[in-house]
Amino acid sequence: MAFLEVENVVKQYAGHRALDGVSLEVPENTVYGLLGPNGAGKTTLIRIINCITAPDSGEVRLNGKRLTAEDVYHIGYLPEERGLYKKMKIGEQAVYLAQLKGMTKKDALKALKYWFEKFEIQGWWDKKVEELSKGMAQKVQFITTILHEPKLLIFDEPFSGFDPVNADLLKREILELRDKGATIIFSTHNMVTVEDLCENISLVNKSRVVLQGNVAEIRASHKTDTFSVQSVNELKANDFEIIQQLQKNNLFESKIKKSHSDTNNELLTKLIKQAEILSFQEILPSMNDIFIETVSGSPVGE
Repeated sequence: MAFLEVENVVKQYAGHRALDGVSLEVPENTVYGLLGPNGAGKTTLIRIINCITAPDSGEVRLNGKRLTAEDVYHIGYLPEERGLYKKMKIGEQAVYLAQLKGMTKKDALKALKYWFEKFEIQGWWDKKVEELSKGMAQKVQFITTILHEPKLLIFDEPFSGFDPVNADLLKREILELRDKGATIIFSTHNMVTVEDLCENISLVNKSRVVLQGNVAEIRASHKTDTFSVQSVNELKANDFEIIQQLQKNNLFESKIKKSHSDTNNELLTKLIKQAEILSFQEILPSMNDIFIETVSGSPVGE
């Protein structure tokens, strides 16, 4: 059974249908990608899951039960638009936000001590948010989002404002939270991160889910029968198309496209008859390519 189920959700605003029969199932203890261009309906769906707004029709279930306002205490939400109070001291604010999620002051202080030490930000406790950079404030808000150990975490563009080192730190923390039992919805435009973190995704476009499933299976289903080949000798087209062939350091690096009637092994056999093959690898499209193709309706490169 899925941990979070969204069934045929519809949300209409004046003159605009933000969600049009959206359904998805988020498995427990996974990182689930919620993808889509700006204005697709992702934020509206996240707001419904957070009980900030209600659907006009359809249903959201958490752990098999219809979502209620009480479930918000079991949800951690890091919005794309950050919401810390700029004039308030960081430590004081973090305790306040933890108490809003049902933690006692004692438990909040204990948990904050652990996370501030882990992120090496003990010296920030008495600073005001306005004194922090965007990335520094992002670290604080990440901590306040996960502090009460929610069962469901929703991260909307969590790496915005982070340099590569801190983005990698956050990525490791997200995977660790998953391994400790959290179920995570990850909304982003960064498709490389999707490939790194997400097992399954839903792609929303124009208020509908247009692509859904396991990331590895989606990439395999969009393959174009193209291969990267490194050889000692130059290749000659033989029931396969040579898209590109370059000579580097006395080796040939080729991109080829096989005939639909050939298996991968049959193609490799043809290549071995021509040249000494050093590497042979199928090229799967990236999630970025699939995103563009699905949203625009045209294969990348056309």
